[in-house]
Amino acid sequence: MSSAFPSHTDEPVVRVSGLRMTYGTHDVLTGVDFEVRPGEVVCLLGPNGAGKTTTIEILEGFRKRSGGDVRVLGEDPAAAGDAWRARVGVVLQSWRDHARWTPRRLLEQLGGYFAPYSTPEHPRPYELDRLLDTVGLTENADRKIGTLSGGQRRRLDVAMGIIGRPELLFLDEPTAGFDPEARRDFHDLVHRLSDLEGTSILLTTHDLAEAERLADRILILAAGRIVADGSAESLTRQVAGTSEVRWARDGERFVHATDDPTPFVRRLFEQHGEEITDLEVRRASLEDTYIAMVRRFESGDRTADVLAEATR
Repeated sequence: MSSAFPSHTDEPVVRVSGLRMTYGTHDVLTGVDFEVRPGEVVCLLGPNGAGKTTTIEILEGFRKRSGGDVRVLGEDPAAAGDAWRARVGVVLQSWRDHARWTPRRLLEQLGGYFAPYSTPEHPRPYELDRLLDTVGLTENADRKIGTLSGGQRRRLDVAMGIIGRPELLFLDEPTAGFDPEARRDFHDLVHRLSDLEGTSILLTTHDLAEAERLADRILILAAGRIVADGSAESLTRQVAGTSEVRWARDGERFVHATDDPTPFVRRLFEQHGEEITDLEVRRASLEDTYIAMVRRFESGDRTADVLAEATR
């Protein structure tokens, strides 16, 4: 993955080992292990209550863990200082303050915080006009924030998260409330940040299509730990690899499940030729994989080898 600002190290920007979190007698995280490499877009998926938000807040330094080792940009977030925080961007689910300010004024104010941490290799903050253009707010930069639409407001949230040109960006449900056009623009922005700026991104979402579109790797959190780690394609292939072949012949419809649809379709045409119509091969989707895995682990089944050590 090319980057205008390449990392000077191949060390993971996030390294989590044996992460545990307990609230009273309730174990939320029971041994979470994963890494995020420089320039990667990694999506953390999991059902409500699985501990996604807790995990992210620990990595951001906003919550203390019960146990385990966590390193973000080489430091323990629980003890890191302002210089470390200047290297990290956070986009929260919502931000409702400053209704009478304009995006330009708010971003100028926030940008001043990052200026002392600028270096020749990584200048901070983002040049303001460029940032406004990047997030699609140029035309609305001088309107009061309280008058912006929900999609425009969400674009501002993103701008606030990246004003310091972070090396690592946390996105929590980033497109909640976006219309389709704004969602597409945001996806383009994520790809630009990763490909051109070299920004590592860790995001959570309930939109599995979004996860499949954005993520280099997908982590699935269930039963207090990471139960799958790999690309959407590899997880689908390894965990829910069966495909369905659907076709019609002489007005009758057929469905056949197979792990290898190509030879089956070949044999089908060898036997019936042009009699075959409405042929469709449906491979298992990320949604199929996700639902099957979460159900398996929530039911207490730990016997199956479903931990996918897949790479892109």
